[in-house]
Amino acid sequence: MRLPVRRTSQGGDPDILRRLQAASGRRSLVLHLLIVLVLLATAQGYDGSNHSAHHWIGLGLYALISLGLGIADWRAMHRAGDADRTTAWLTWTATLLNAGIALFLLVEHMLLGAADTQETATAVSRLPAFLLLLQTGLSMRVWHTVAFAALVSLGWGGTILLAFLAPESALLGPHVTLEEEVPGLLTFLAASLVVIDGVRRLRAAVTTALRMEWERTSLARFVPRRVAGALAESGGGLGTVQSRHACLFGLDLRGFSAFSRDHAQEEVVRALLDVRALTHVAVTEHGGIVDKYVGDGILAQFIVGRPQAQAQAALACARTILARLDALNAERAGEGRPLLRTTMALHAGEVLVGVFDDGHRAEFTVLGTPMNRLARIEARAKAADLTLAASDDVLRLLSPAVRAPLHLAGLPPSECRDTRDMRLFALSWVGEAAGEPRAVPPAA
Repeated sequence: MRLPVRRTSQGGDPDILRRLQAASGRRSLVLHLLIVLVLLATAQGYDGSNHSAHHWIGLGLYALISLGLGIADWRAMHRAGDADRTTAWLTWTATLLNAGIALFLLVEHMLLGAADTQETATAVSRLPAFLLLLQTGLSMRVWHTVAFAALVSLGWGGTILLAFLAPESALLGPHVTLEEEVPGLLTFLAASLVVIDGVRRLRAAVTTALRMEWERTSLARFVPRRVAGALAESGGGLGTVQSRHACLFGLDLRGFSAFSRDHAQEEVVRALLDVRALTHVAVTEHGGIVDKYVGDGILAQFIVGRPQAQAQAALACARTILARLDALNAERAGEGRPLLRTTMALHAGEVLVGVFDDGHRAEFTVLGTPMNRLARIEARAKAADLTLAASDDVLRLLSPAVRAPLHLAGLPPSECRDTRDMRLFALSWVGEAAGEPRAVPPAA
């Protein structure tokens, strides 16, 4: 399930397409000028067609108008206000102009013919249609490409039809035959279908790739990059809230109220920062996300991968924290500082995951009933002075090999409405006391 949430204006599909089209628009202007130069050069030196003054006037007007449209389009891209509407009008004008010049050269050759080198003249007359078809396709605008191909095909086909109906092909110029023009039209139609399909596929692929990259980069502001990549690939980027399975992790400092009363402010702050740093590193190493810090508490989630992998990662993270906290306490004891004790809780279930943006502040977080239950489990574990507690929802996800070294002690049924239907366990590893585990190497 994906729920729509407020989306900022910085990364939707229309914005991505506009950037693509803006980049192609600058190249399009250069390509327009290159096409004009090719047409002028071939018509002057290699054509052999019976060109009249209107041929050169047509090419000249096309060059001037193309240049003007290109400059206007470039200015519209960098102007605020109704830039999108202006750009749309300019691009449609350019598409119609391209279809017009391609059709003009095709029909001119068919009606006037070639003086002597008819094969070269025929190729030159068709060259603009194919070049401008590719140029229109490179603009990443499917409907523009369809319109260009349709206009040229209809004009070309209509001229062939009129020539066929005219007595003795009176409309055709010297060295021009329907046997050559019909295959040329069919070739253009086939090329148009290939280009249109290619543009549609390329546009979809490029848009998807750029959107995923944008979402991955944007999510990296909130979560580790590898987690951001997994969320973006599964469609859980910015602008959507997904229902996902997650393994939830909560940590609190035990006896923190008394610790705060009995020690100087600097000592309290250092203890908090030490535990936060230690937990953040461990959670990140095991593929999780530190959601938030609330007083002396830390909330994290494991939302990437299969549920079994999430549970195993959360358990391994808890064991890593215990081992590193034991090492940290050894350092603190050597410095004459008080030791730190923590309570951790694990739970699993379906939650809503995503970046919640109200227009004032964007925050990646997790919501749902499992989050409320995690808070109840953590409170029970803290009240019972436990180091690690987990629900049966987590334990069921662990493989027999992972559960084998665990010592499970069931907790009495809870009177709390949120957890009375859950089986809760105090966890420790075989050979370690449930309250104060020894330092052990992190789980693989």
